[in-house]
Amino acid sequence: MTCQYLIGELSVRLQQLQALAGPAAAPEVARLLAEVETSPLGTLAAVSARALALTDDLCWQSLSRGDMCAFDAQARILAELSQFAAGARSLSPR
Repeated sequence: MTCQYLIGELSVRLQQLQALAGPAAAPEVARLLAEVETSPLGTLAAVSARALALTDDLCWQSLSRGDMCAFDAQARILAELSQFAAGARSLSPR
């Protein structure tokens, strides 16, 4: 896989999350997206970990509001980010 492919994959996931994040979390998602698009490949694991934590928090918020539609969409993104993060960790220098 190329660096551009990995950056693109994480960017797509974050753009999907941004559409579901709501006004409170949108700035953080935008920061993560900017970081992905401007940082070296070695930072993808750390950024994806932060994206996972944020998405998990959004899922819990949706559950607490009883918003199952938002939860379902966010949980799908969380699953995709989890798979991406596992791969990104394997690419990180040890």
